[in-house]
Amino acid sequence: MAHDALFKPMEIGAITVPNRVLMAPLTRNRAQADGTPNALAGLYYAQRASAGLIISEATQISAQGKGYKDTPGIYTPGHVAAWSEIVNRVHAAGGRIVLQLWHVGRISHTSLQPDGASPVAPSAIRAKGKTYIEEGFADVSEPRALETSELAGIVEDYRHAAKCAKDAGFDGVEIHAANGYLLHQFIADQTNTRTDSYGGSISNRIRLTLEVVRAVNQVWPSDRIGIRLTPTQRANDCLDSTPEATFGALLDALAMQDLAYVHFVEKFPGAQQDETELGILKRLREKVRCRFIGNGDYGTEEAEQRVASGAVDAVAFGRKFIANPDLPERLRTDAELNTPDQATFYGGGSKGYVDYPFLEAETD
Repeated sequence: MAHDALFKPMEIGAITVPNRVLMAPLTRNRAQADGTPNALAGLYYAQRASAGLIISEATQISAQGKGYKDTPGIYTPGHVAAWSEIVNRVHAAGGRIVLQLWHVGRISHTSLQPDGASPVAPSAIRAKGKTYIEEGFADVSEPRALETSELAGIVEDYRHAAKCAKDAGFDGVEIHAANGYLLHQFIADQTNTRTDSYGGSISNRIRLTLEVVRAVNQVWPSDRIGIRLTPTQRANDCLDSTPEATFGALLDALAMQDLAYVHFVEKFPGAQQDETELGILKRLREKVRCRFIGNGDYGTEEAEQRVASGAVDAVAFGRKFIANPDLPERLRTDAELNTPDQATFYGGGSKGYVDYPFLEAETD
C-alpha cells in the first residue's frame, strides 16, 4: 500500500476516521437563495464519502452571517431538513461529515443582508476585498461596528446553529474562526480597534471566539467540536500584528476546552512563506492539545511525510477533492488526478460539481 501514514485509522475526538485524507470546507455557491442546500449537494457529498472526514462548506449561522450569493444556512427548519437528507446520504455511503459554522462579518454586501443593512464587524473598517453577489464579484460594503449589547445575540446564533446541525444529524461541527471572517476579525488587532471588553488586549480580542466555543459546547460534547484558524496568512484583508502571541494565547485557552481538533490554514494556494512564518506555525502547532489538521496546498508526498513525522495528524485537501471524488483511493494507488475546472468552482449546476469521473469509470 502506498502512503501508509495517510491510511492509518485514528480517532478525531469521538469520531473514528478510516484515513487521514480529509475534505476541506469548500464554498461552491450552489445553494438556493434562502440558504437551503441544493438537492445536488447530497450527491456531491456522498460521492466524497471515502474521505476520512468531510468538513462541509462554510454555512452561515444567521441571515446576517451571509456574505456570498447562494451559500447555505443552518438556522431554519428548512435548512435542517435539507441538510439532514445530505447527511443521511453521506452516512449511507459510509462517510462522516461535520458542519462548518460561519459568520462572515464585514466580508459581505448590503444586497446580501436583510433589508439591505450594512454588514457587521468588530470595528467600522472596510475590507479591501470582493464578494460574490447576483451581478458578479463586487467590492464588499462598509460595515458598522457591533454594539457590545449585540454580541450575546451573535453567540446565541452560533448556539442555535449548532443545535440545528445536531438536529440534522451531523457528526460534529467546526467553528470557522479563520480566513478573515467575523471571529477572526475580532481576534486580529488590525480589524479590531474596539475599546470595550472585546477589544484592545489579546484576552479581550479572543473573548468572543471563546464564548462561541463554550456556547457550542452547550449543544455538542467537546470531542465533536473543531475550530479552524488562520494564524499567519492574510485573508480578506485580515492579519494580526503579533500572531504568535495572539494565537498562542487563544490555543492555550482552547487547550482547556478539550476540543476534537484544531484546523490550521497554514498556506493558501500560491502563497509564499518565509522561515519566520514557518517557525511561528511550528511553535503554535506545539501548543495544540488535540488532533491537529493541516491545510496548506499540500502535495501527496508532503502530506505523507508530515503525517508520518507527527507534524500533523491529518491533512485537509480542497481543490483536489473538487475534481477527485475518490481522492483517497487515487492517493493510495498513486493514480493520476483529475484537473479541477476553476471556471465551475463558484455557482452553476452539475458541471464541475458532480460530474468528475471516478477511477472505475476511467478504467471501464
